[in-house]
Amino acid sequence: MRSGEVTRAGAAPGAGAPGGARTPRRGAEPAGHRTATRVPRAPLARLLGAGRRPPDGGSTTARDLTVRRRLLLALSALLTLSLFLSYQGVHGDADPLRTAGAPALLRLDTAQYALTQAERDAGSAAPNSDFQKQISVAAQSLAAAAGEDVGGAAGQQALQTIAGLITMYAVKVQQSQLQPDGDVLRDVYRSYATDILTEPGSGIRARLTALQRQQFHVVRRQTSFGPLLRLSWTVTLLLAAALAAALVETQLFLRHRFRRRYNRHLLAAGALLLGGVAVTVLFTVWTHQGMADTRALLAGRLTGPDITDAERDTASYLAHTGFRAAATVWILIGGILLMALAGTGLRRHIDDYRFRPR
Repeated sequence: MRSGEVTRAGAAPGAGAPGGARTPRRGAEPAGHRTATRVPRAPLARLLGAGRRPPDGGSTTARDLTVRRRLLLALSALLTLSLFLSYQGVHGDADPLRTAGAPALLRLDTAQYALTQAERDAGSAAPNSDFQKQISVAAQSLAAAAGEDVGGAAGQQALQTIAGLITMYAVKVQQSQLQPDGDVLRDVYRSYATDILTEPGSGIRARLTALQRQQFHVVRRQTSFGPLLRLSWTVTLLLAAALAAALVETQLFLRHRFRRRYNRHLLAAGALLLGGVAVTVLFTVWTHQGMADTRALLAGRLTGPDITDAERDTASYLAHTGFRAAATVWILIGGILLMALAGTGLRRHIDDYRFRPR
């Protein structure tokens, strides 16, 4: 072996490199030229589409502002939708209850009471004005109930049938009263009249009682505050609390990052949120209480002066429900305004700190 010749097997590990330095591997990056490590996005930022977090040492202001702005817009939109559905679920039945549901049931109670009074006067020896007056009251009450669309098409048919039976009942009673005292026909006509009025299942009273029961089911449905509505209002209040917390956190973030004490748009959005939710909740409590009082009042059988008192009390319980129901459209307007305030409150800062292309 010649001097200075090194066999392949005996080559030093650092041979061919100055100072014995290790030869870089193919594809290895030079020292000091390592690429920045990619930082994964947070779940909330990924959901809101805020982009990847900048490399270590880079500014995150624009990204943080974008996340907060999109979070405020998303919560505002969800709250508006949830509040609209929850509010409509209560107030949507309040005005129909005031204008149709409760009055129709009271009309049926009036007709039932008038027929009771007419039956008492039907036994008189001769025709009298009191009987005709009670029959007229019953007929007018049924006509008014028909105008309230009691029971839909089936209910309208039932009311027409009852009205026809009342006419037959009045005729038989009058025929009975026109017969001489002690005449067999007098008892026959009186028996026919009694059957028309009290026959189980097919008589006037039975049909009218069935309509009353059916109409009270309508009133109970209109005044119900079931599990679905309770869940809807729970979600609405939770969304309102989340949005309020997000507004406060965003205000604190701006104060810390930009040394600005207040953001007028965010403060206006917070005031609108608190005021709007407070008013809608208060309106809902008033309406629901009035509907519950109405249902309790109409649950019993009303007679005589009680019907007049119930009409007055029902009108008092359900007063202003039409005005409060009309506030539904203002929820949508307020929601749009809330989103506008929440969005514009951060737009200028986002424009100042937007990422520029390299």
